[in-house]
Amino acid sequence: MPLTSSKISRRTLFASASTVGALAATVSVLPSIKPIAPATPVARAKPEKGGGYDLSEHVKQYYKTALV
Repeated sequence: MPLTSSKISRRTLFASASTVGALAATVSVLPSIKPIAPATPVARAKPEKGGGYDLSEHVKQYYKTALV
């Protein structure tokens, strides 16, 4: 009956070492992460003449880039 020996290949060794290193880096960073408070939406006044279109800076920038 032949004896079986458990050999660890270099590929397995380096893969395990890199996994352990990544886990150690992650665990060392976790305590410094602080939860971010959710942003509260700003309530806008209703338009006087009805409708809901708002010409914001974002829309103005889009119109500038869409000019042909």
